[in-house]
Amino acid sequence: MHFWRSLLRIFLGTLAGLAIVLALHACQTDSASKPTPNTSATTLTESQKNEYQNTEKPKTDSSVVKDEPLPPATKALVDSVGSKGLYNPPKGDVRLVVISDLNSSYGSTDYDPEVDNGLALIPFWKPDMVVCSGDMVAGQFPSLTEEQMKAMWTSFDDRVAAPLRKAKLPYGFTIGNHDASSARSLSGKFLFDLERKVASKFWNDPTHNSGVEFVDRFEFPFYYTFKYKDVFFLAWDGSSDFIPKDKLQWVEKALQSPEAKAAKIKILLGHLPLYAVAVGRNEPGEVMSNTEQLQAMLERNQVHTYISGHGHAYYPAHKGKLQLLHMGILGSGPRPYLDSRLPPRKSITVMDINFSSPALTTYTTYDMRTLQLIKFDELPRFISSHNGMVLRRDVKMEDLSSSERATCEGRLSSDLCRA
Repeated sequence: MHFWRSLLRIFLGTLAGLAIVLALHACQTDSASKPTPNTSATTLTESQKNEYQNTEKPKTDSSVVKDEPLPPATKALVDSVGSKGLYNPPKGDVRLVVISDLNSSYGSTDYDPEVDNGLALIPFWKPDMVVCSGDMVAGQFPSLTEEQMKAMWTSFDDRVAAPLRKAKLPYGFTIGNHDASSARSLSGKFLFDLERKVASKFWNDPTHNSGVEFVDRFEFPFYYTFKYKDVFFLAWDGSSDFIPKDKLQWVEKALQSPEAKAAKIKILLGHLPLYAVAVGRNEPGEVMSNTEQLQAMLERNQVHTYISGHGHAYYPAHKGKLQLLHMGILGSGPRPYLDSRLPPRKSITVMDINFSSPALTTYTTYDMRTLQLIKFDELPRFISSHNGMVLRRDVKMEDLSSSERATCEGRLSSDLCRA
């Protein structure tokens, strides 16, 4: 009897030990099946970490990225608008601050206050890049000496380019007629050849690096391409109304490059617009020649927006499949719109690019003297110039009344009164 009791105790002890071993093994297996934040095999994203922890960590001072205080000049301008301050639109996937026509009178090395104020406001908008549609200096005057030309570019560098470099902001631009006009004599020579040489030397100096990511420098600064993220930019020499055939062949080739095809939007920078929108600019030579052929080529190559200067009047337009951003002016000489009683205004535009939006781009434009928004409905619904009609960006042809159509057709042919 004693023998059987001893055997039973041994048997029960063995079962208990086996149960403990199995329990410990189960705990180890469960623990090993869970990922650990410190694993060296993978690096977890913040969203994965939060999912893993099933809650977000409370933010501490060390984890919060605080905005740097605005520079005093910027803050003063922002605060000057009123109790609500300066409007800042929702930021897109890419933000551009667009400027144009900065120059004063011929040969001037000074700039109007709106140029300085426009540059001062850039830290408030926090763009990814600044682009300019030409006329950075005040050339195109036959009596200017080389020293005067260099002095103008030195002043531009001090007031505009150097501050952008210091802020590490890329600066994309196109050459304007007051920078280095491509106008030619009857013999085919450049009328302002020295200005073109001085401008080229300035921009090809490594100390004046514009900070853009070049795709093709081709004939920089007159013809070149660059990119920023999924945006492809092409700058052509619209400093006069004519682009030679060989340069247009390069344009088409560039717009079909792998980098251009991979982009989600293509933007063209040129100084002269395709169509006139302002008084004093409504004649041949003030807009690009062969407008319809150029527009067809740009549409064929899926260019979304042509940003131009020269008109000195902000007008957001479209014609066909092409968006036309006629830039306002920061420098001297804003111009009134054709057939409008609106007073001329200086302006600056913030362009936000949203890749998921059907419209792709939105404009927020400010009157530089009041810093109030310039809204679409303040502007003419359409503008008819000598070479065609353009519609305001938010207006379609079917939106025009019969009297509006008749106004255009009373001046132009019915073929030109379409957009």
